[in-house]
Amino acid sequence: MSSRRVLIIATAALLLELVPLVAAHGDGNSEAMEMSAHDAPTSQAQDDGSPRSYWSLSEHASLMYWHIALEIVAWTVILPVAVMFSIARSRYTLPSQLAFLVTNALALVLGLVYTHKTPELYAGNAHSKTGWAITWIASAWVFMALVQAYTGRSDAQSMEDEAAEPMTTANMLRYQRVKYEELPHPSRWSNDSGQGTERDSASLYGHSPSPSIESETQFASPARRHTHDELDSFDDDAEKRGFLRNTPVDRFFSRNVARFAVGRTLKAIRFLYVVVERTILIQGFVAITSGTVVYGGIGRGGAIFNVLAHYVKGAIFLLYGLLTLGRWMGAFADFGWAWNVKPPNDVVGRRRAALPSAEFTESFVIWLYGFTNVFLEHLAAWGDAWTAQDLEHVSISIMFFGGGLLGMCVESTKMRELLNSGVVASQAASSQHESWQQPRQYRFSMNPLPALIIMLLGKMMSSHHQDSMVSTMIHGQWGSMFMGFALARGLTYITLYLSPPTSFLPSRPPTEMVTAFCLVSGGITFMVSNKDTVAALESYHLDAMFIFTVVMGFTALLMAWTTVVMAIKGWALRKEGGSQYAKSHAGVLA
Repeated sequence: MSSRRVLIIATAALLLELVPLVAAHGDGNSEAMEMSAHDAPTSQAQDDGSPRSYWSLSEHASLMYWHIALEIVAWTVILPVAVMFSIARSRYTLPSQLAFLVTNALALVLGLVYTHKTPELYAGNAHSKTGWAITWIASAWVFMALVQAYTGRSDAQSMEDEAAEPMTTANMLRYQRVKYEELPHPSRWSNDSGQGTERDSASLYGHSPSPSIESETQFASPARRHTHDELDSFDDDAEKRGFLRNTPVDRFFSRNVARFAVGRTLKAIRFLYVVVERTILIQGFVAITSGTVVYGGIGRGGAIFNVLAHYVKGAIFLLYGLLTLGRWMGAFADFGWAWNVKPPNDVVGRRRAALPSAEFTESFVIWLYGFTNVFLEHLAAWGDAWTAQDLEHVSISIMFFGGGLLGMCVESTKMRELLNSGVVASQAASSQHESWQQPRQYRFSMNPLPALIIMLLGKMMSSHHQDSMVSTMIHGQWGSMFMGFALARGLTYITLYLSPPTSFLPSRPPTEMVTAFCLVSGGITFMVSNKDTVAALESYHLDAMFIFTVVMGFTALLMAWTTVVMAIKGWALRKEGGSQYAKSHAGVLA
């Protein structure tokens, strides 16, 4: 690719990302913008008096469809691949990040055009604010990746300079001695007294005690400060930004990055980069879900609490399902979470080996949910009298609190030792019988409490009274999916109890695919079971089976794409193979 073409592409990517941001900045201060908004068609109400939504607005619908399509491509197709490349420290990280910025910028431009051509049907919505904030964060993430690529080159050059100077001195000494030996009758310099001109004389080497190899290695020893893997990692950084080489952008970053990206500043940039890298997909999910609220026109006024509760709780189970799928694929094998034997310190390091088990983490999250939700169940009706339904929800929170606490107790090694005290006390001091050895099941955590709590939640929600038959059936759907998760997890524990894992590698029990599917589909159904969405379904004469079929199909597609993305990460790790730097950042067994 030519230098001119590369420069045009890089400049276009940055300008496309900045144009909608500048346009949005001027939206509230420009009189022309106010006039265009004033001249836009006014909002009309539906026949029943409720406000119209963008969903029912037919004017300029194609702009919105393109906006939605491009945002979905950017945030669910390109960005996950870019994140996987970034985790793998791949040479394709920057190109994929720039592709994301370009696609997202085009979607933002179309969204701005649609906003100025249509009336405002959702005043004060959070989607636009959230979208712009996350766009700035994503842009900063790409900028930090570019900065790190150039700081890597600067470090590589300084390391080469450090290694080259002492080697040059040693080579000069060797060269001088070889040339002296090659002369048949070596002559002396005019200022040489003749002393020490014989072979192996120390005067040839100044104050060096002898011209031995030991003295020469004194110069050469500093060259071993950096290993081949460290130098390879910086070579990888140079290759990552190869498409910018010898362009004005490349020269600008080469001159200016090393001036400010040093010391603590560079450490802060790397820390923030990793934080954004690990959370940017969740931020994109927040932006997309807030867009569904605004586009559908739901959650107005006090109804926002019901919509927010269903969205947040359903999203937690959706994320739980994706993490469960990740465990099956082996994404957390270095933590001992991939249904494998937990690796020791010398394999994964002290920090990873010190992490608690996956079951302890699940129990802690359940306990935390119960602890916090006790005070939030009456939030939608604050100041009003408590109803039987409020007390039911508080009872569920108490169940989560107690069940999570019990699950953490089961996972505590100290608690197990205390429970064994009665038996261990009767053990003879000199007894070495094999019956006193710990059972092989002790090597692996099998805690049914998280699955039991979620199964009971599913059963309760399946029987929970709702205002309409459609709402009751939808709640029964995600309740049944949660019960299916618990049954599949129980089968996993039975299988592993009979044959515990013996390897550091993921065992991938097939029942965990079922648990992940049930959690993902149940979480999505949970999200759409809020009152406003159910009312919208009923207004379009849609039944609960419509939601069930759409969610099942979407779940299968989402899990398939997640598996492909993780495979892309594995391919990138193999492509960059041999680099200890990439392995140390991506996980030893990931």
